[in-house]
Amino acid sequence: MTFLDRLGLTVPIIQAPMAGVSTPNLAAAVSNAGGLGSIAVGASDAAAGRAAIAQLTGLTNRAFNVNVFVHAPPVRDAAREAAWLEALAPLFAEFGAEPPAALRTLYTAFADDDDMLAMLVEAAPPVVSFHFGLPRADKIAALKGAGSLLISSATNLDEALAAKAAGMDAVVAQGFEAGGHRGVFDPEAPDGQIGTMALTRLLVRQAGLPVIAAGGIMDGHGIRAALELGAVAAQLGTAFIACPESSADSGFRAALAGPGQTVMTRAISGRPARCLQNRFTAWGRDAPRPPDYPVAYDAGKALNAAAKAAGDYGYGAQWAGQGSPLSRPMPAADLMAALIRELG
Repeated sequence: MTFLDRLGLTVPIIQAPMAGVSTPNLAAAVSNAGGLGSIAVGASDAAAGRAAIAQLTGLTNRAFNVNVFVHAPPVRDAAREAAWLEALAPLFAEFGAEPPAALRTLYTAFADDDDMLAMLVEAAPPVVSFHFGLPRADKIAALKGAGSLLISSATNLDEALAAKAAGMDAVVAQGFEAGGHRGVFDPEAPDGQIGTMALTRLLVRQAGLPVIAAGGIMDGHGIRAALELGAVAAQLGTAFIACPESSADSGFRAALAGPGQTVMTRAISGRPARCLQNRFTAWGRDAPRPPDYPVAYDAGKALNAAAKAAGDYGYGAQWAGQGSPLSRPMPAADLMAALIRELG
């Protein structure tokens, strides 16, 4: 039985679990069309995750994916954090605001979140996926025991082989074109920046797991290309941002309809992530080193809130991939229908 058959998928299309943008309504529309819809709970706690899963299960009886973050705990550095807040102060002042007095660790990594694990074991979603790394063997065993299939992202062969050794059921080949945070297990290690097509083929040949291609894929033609390389499915994120079911704000939607130039930046969150070029990414080119993820994100979110209150959307985390100029604003069900027609 293939990976898609195990989930009852009728089309090889997976909607990426985009924290802050994915919603139960979006995921349900994708799942109801025969693909795999996704929600992300890594930026929330167990109670919020439970509520999101309950909402999603009320909208679809098809398979869906729940994504968590498995990042290493941040190394707190008071001097670096103070310097970062000082560097950001003029940007806050532009909007009549001040930076936070101190920075917080916004998200608890799944590796340290026993409440999230207990919730997922109880809810037993059809798929649980991991970004930034792999959880401990006991957590993997608990989720497998609950009946969930497990997926991890990988940006290179070593990460994919680690996923196989850990017992993953499939691996997402996240190419350098992909929007949002790089899934690198170690953000301080050299990044080979392998593109989606090369990485997909490499992992198909050598990883020993079903491969899901991700990064820069925006239409059925791109999905077909990934399948030709041996992928079992393609994961699309940026393609779904403009759907009305996503929670992207008006500034993000307007930016997505623009030239679509993207850049990899650490300035917003503290980890490398691909974002539409905006005022924050431009400032970040010459900025000092930010604090670790997700500590830096506390300041980034506060700055975005101050700017938005003044009507400026140029400081948002407008995560998007290099295929963003191919975005098509339409309901998710219509986009799924178009992708399926193009796939042929």
